[in-house]
Amino acid sequence: MYDRSDPRSALAAQSPSATAATEFAGAEYGRFYRDPPQIAGAEGKSWYLRGQNFVLGYHETLPGAVLSRSGQADEYVVLVPDRGLRVEVSANGETRTVAGGALIVVPAGDSALRLPDGGRVVRLLTVLAEDLVAMASNAASYATRHPNIPPFAPWPAAPGEPRIRAYSIDVPAEEGRFGRIFRCSTFMVNFLDPYVGPRDATKMSPHAHDDFEQCSLALEGSFTHYIRWPWTTNLNVWREDDREVCDAPSVAVIPPPAIHTSRATADGINLLVDIFCPPRADFSARPGWVLNAGDYPLPEQA
Repeated sequence: MYDRSDPRSALAAQSPSATAATEFAGAEYGRFYRDPPQIAGAEGKSWYLRGQNFVLGYHETLPGAVLSRSGQADEYVVLVPDRGLRVEVSANGETRTVAGGALIVVPAGDSALRLPDGGRVVRLLTVLAEDLVAMASNAASYATRHPNIPPFAPWPAAPGEPRIRAYSIDVPAEEGRFGRIFRCSTFMVNFLDPYVGPRDATKMSPHAHDDFEQCSLALEGSFTHYIRWPWTTNLNVWREDDREVCDAPSVAVIPPPAIHTSRATADGINLLVDIFCPPRADFSARPGWVLNAGDYPLPEQA
């Protein structure tokens, strides 16, 4: 359900599931402003929270910090939301210095992120990064696979030799386009247009996804996440509604097929980033929505 002013109102109506869900998982929350970090040391602090297919690392680094991966099985994404930062990215014999206000795709294999001046970065990796998955604060929640989510399958890789790809997120808004969307073979990331002040309460967007999680990363401001699960004939699987207030920095992982929407509530800038693993076919099908669509081919079934 979208207001007519919401670009998502132009999406094709979602086909109902062939089989209605009969069991449900709860939402997952990480409030990095108050939760203890999983790592704290001379290079800064790191928090980890996972979904069914991915793990998110939120890092507040000190000058000279290095975040490295050895033998990473697939490509991963780095978000550098703050302007004025520098990140030196090394992978497969290539090194690039990327200015803040960017999304970086790092190829599989050995890699390192060096932050000469420190600052915050976010890493998004699939659950093949088993060492980081094990550190997630909510790892126990996924001891049993969450329902309604198919096994992870990557999308096609970019043609040519694997390399570091960096994209500026400083892209002006465009009428009819929803946010600033980028994708690779493992993730889709949407930097939503910031809300200045609270979101209009008469233009909310309650909707649901049949078979994928949505990870909502709050980078600025404060958000209230509203989540409601379907009722079935089995009262034993019903769940109470969620209404969770999450200041930044924080993460909400919203399970399918829960109905959900989020409202910015702070008086200043409110910035939310939506993350999907693997990418979404419906957003990818909209001309002009995925800003780096020319770099990554679509799967045949999409």
